[in-house]
Amino acid sequence: MSNRTNVSAGNLNESSRWWTPRLAGPLIAAAVIRVMLLVAVLARSGAGTLCQGDTASYLEPGRNLLFHGRFVADGVPEIFRTPGYSIFLAITSLAGLPAAAAINVILSVFSVLLVWRLGRACFGVERIALVAAWIFAFEPVSVLYSVTLMSETLFLVLFLLSLERLAEFLRGHRLQALAVAGLWLAAATFVRPISYYLPVALALGLFIALAREKGLRWKAPAVLLISVMPWLAAWQIRNWVETGYGGFSSVSEKNLYFWVATGVTAQVERRTFDIRTGLGNLGYFENPDHPGQFDPSPAYFARHPEQTEWSQGQEATFMRSEAFRVIRGHPGVYLRLCFNSLLRTVFEPGAGVLEHLLHPNSPVHRIGFNADNGLARQAILLAETYPWIAAEKAFFGFMLMTLYVFAVRGVFRSSVHNSCLWLLLETSFYFLAVAAAGAGPLGEARFRLPVMPAVCLLAAAGFRRGKTNAR
Repeated sequence: MSNRTNVSAGNLNESSRWWTPRLAGPLIAAAVIRVMLLVAVLARSGAGTLCQGDTASYLEPGRNLLFHGRFVADGVPEIFRTPGYSIFLAITSLAGLPAAAAINVILSVFSVLLVWRLGRACFGVERIALVAAWIFAFEPVSVLYSVTLMSETLFLVLFLLSLERLAEFLRGHRLQALAVAGLWLAAATFVRPISYYLPVALALGLFIALAREKGLRWKAPAVLLISVMPWLAAWQIRNWVETGYGGFSSVSEKNLYFWVATGVTAQVERRTFDIRTGLGNLGYFENPDHPGQFDPSPAYFARHPEQTEWSQGQEATFMRSEAFRVIRGHPGVYLRLCFNSLLRTVFEPGAGVLEHLLHPNSPVHRIGFNADNGLARQAILLAETYPWIAAEKAFFGFMLMTLYVFAVRGVFRSSVHNSCLWLLLETSFYFLAVAAAGAGPLGEARFRLPVMPAVCLLAAAGFRRGKTNAR
């Protein structure tokens, strides 16, 4: 056995550690930059800026569950939001919104530690893990959403806990680690339903990766699915019993109906897609008490009088069937929208989020709000109107492209026999594909947050000279 192999084995034996003195640097840096941002937002914009358009839709059912024992909103059982983040936000906000944001910051700093843990599990090289932690400490999307009262940060922590256990399983083939990974993944799905189909994708990946392991080829996928699916099924049964809706969350149906079908129709009719105009045409208008939240108007029920007596399950079924009808009629337009959404998700720098946090009344974050403008047109419009913001976006964009270049380099420098490499790639492609398929003409930097730990890890591997050993 070579000396290099011995070093790697030594790293593996220490993989259960949760701390090393060298980790203090990235954790302190992550805490400082996030706390500074939180203080700046509170000082310049006030606690209300910590809330986004979706925050109220999480908070109301969470507080109803906490204080009244029922997960309801507007007097009816809630099926749009899942209870994970709603409960978390209801509890952490008891001491006020700044306290909830402070706990969010702590979770974001903890995610830096988890990136380090994941790097050790995937590559077995301490330097790669530490470099990845340093990169993620300053990764813009992680920093910006650490102070917003949205589900992204909590979801990321739970997903990283699951991903680290999956990497440990691939390294040691211990089914206990795989079962724990499934439990963390189930918890993450209750926070954000975007990972609802991920267990099936991962089970298929495990079956392929373990094709030569006769004892594990079937057992590993089964353990993963058994540790995840019953929890999700229990919530779907609850939805069916209380509302007649058999899905996990109606957010998928509403996204298809509001964003995807509306975007496809706008393209077909050669109209500019604008969120407020598009939903207004459907009879939905922005709730003045909760900016960013859209509710049905009397005009909608005048158009669909039968729906005034419908259950939530019937409403979701109608939205899904209508959306699929539009998509089936124009598959080429839908695929083009998906591609545009993917580009926005991958390449949007995220600087507009910072501007909105520090200057919430500035119209700059409305630039390019019409999704048909295209990235080039939006860049020109922004540079002409707000050159300093354009420079900020250019800096964020340069950071992002540098990460991508080194991440691609890291992929090619990693061994193709490293099953953890394929785990990182599979989960990254999954989140990008699901976000693109369900966002229609929209695409936001926050959609790629679950992908950025993998990008940082691969970029750290790309910084390293020589080929990374297989795991």
